[in-house]
Amino acid sequence: MTNPTEWSATRVLQAFRRHELSPVDYLTLLVETIESTQPQVNALGDQYLDEAMAAAAVATKRYARPTGDPRPLEGLPVVVKDETEVAGRRSTNGSLLLSDYVSEDSDPFVERLLAAGAIIHARGLTPEFSVPFWTHSRMWGVTRNPWNLAFDVGGSSGGSAAALAAGMTPLATGSDIGGSIRVPASCCGVVGYMPPSGRIPVAGAWGRDDWSHVGPMARSVADCALVTELVSGAHPRDHFSLRDPVQIGPLDPDVRGVRIAMSVDLGDWPVTDEVAAATRSTAEALTELGAVVTEVDVTIEREAVRQASIAHNAALFGVVLELEIAGREAEVNPYVLAWLRELAEARSPTAFFEGRQIEAALAERIDRVLVDHEVLLCPALCIPALGAGVDHTQTPFVLDGVVRDTFHDLHLTEVFNITGRCPVLTVPAGRSQEGVPIGVQIVGRTYDDRSVFRVGAAIEALRPWPLVAELPG
Repeated sequence: MTNPTEWSATRVLQAFRRHELSPVDYLTLLVETIESTQPQVNALGDQYLDEAMAAAAVATKRYARPTGDPRPLEGLPVVVKDETEVAGRRSTNGSLLLSDYVSEDSDPFVERLLAAGAIIHARGLTPEFSVPFWTHSRMWGVTRNPWNLAFDVGGSSGGSAAALAAGMTPLATGSDIGGSIRVPASCCGVVGYMPPSGRIPVAGAWGRDDWSHVGPMARSVADCALVTELVSGAHPRDHFSLRDPVQIGPLDPDVRGVRIAMSVDLGDWPVTDEVAAATRSTAEALTELGAVVTEVDVTIEREAVRQASIAHNAALFGVVLELEIAGREAEVNPYVLAWLRELAEARSPTAFFEGRQIEAALAERIDRVLVDHEVLLCPALCIPALGAGVDHTQTPFVLDGVVRDTFHDLHLTEVFNITGRCPVLTVPAGRSQEGVPIGVQIVGRTYDDRSVFRVGAAIEALRPWPLVAELPG
């Protein structure tokens, strides 16, 4: 019998319902894993293990009673990203400036996880203010990749992804405004889902930003589908949230006849040979299952995405962040200041509208591909992962002899924040020579969640991935 900490969330819940494992016993095993792996990986911030154990005891009694009526996630531990609000708990967002900030209310995502019976046992680390595509900060230090400790875990939901890969949680949350769910999922060999805009409610002003999403991170496609169904649907704190909860239903891995577009580089991205090979291999596997896979000629220029990203973030996220750090810049990580300088230089009275014009043009190119194909398959990252603990606003990153902008040149994810009504599922596709996972994105037509989960389930069934890394020592 394998260690239950290596199971998917759906398998753990099944064991709870069959009385093969209790929530208390399972959490006890998780705590042992955390004690042994957290010092090496540093995936978690604040931990609430005593309170979680008390909640697990209540859940255990609920399963034991004939009329206990356990909820869908009863007793299942979850790591919540340290950006996401949990009532009565610190939400530091990786910043010394927020080290004493305690949330008054829980985000709708958290509220619904708790209502479904989940137990929050820890916070997943994030880079400061969730800005870069790596996870380390003055507040919490360096988070390392469980598959190879010399590598980074991606950002900004890096702690969530690393905790999953290290066996410290069966479920985690992420948020995504440029790839912050999908990049860490790719780097850590887990599944990450960026739902279409409005699918999972986002509170307040960020719910009105169609680049901004929250979503589940897990070890299996079924886990992410289950959570998406449970937390979707209208919420009074998000006026733009979709009225009806999504119904993904039982996952059908039969992709015979499904038309899949594939691009290894979206026409303009410096994808390494390893990443390209993993993407092509995944496409070949889908072809073996009967899917009709076509390599398409679509070009999404990096410079256009960069312009759209800067215009968007300069008008929204950047303004908020400048106000947050005003007068305390000396306490902030250099990468935050570097990013804000870039945004400030690009501001103009017409920049936001010009950025929207670029977004419209790029989105049309993707949508035209999806007229004749149910999904588009492409990499999440140009590389498997960055090195751990390196601030690439201070130390240049060189790929193929060229200095690359680590905010804009390496991540094919931000393209699909521009097409924010397209669901995107990231699943493992291979491993690099150094053992670091490589992920692919499965991009669906607007609001067609079911198709991306179907293709993800097919990949998982044909080429199952290891659910937990084997750490040295």
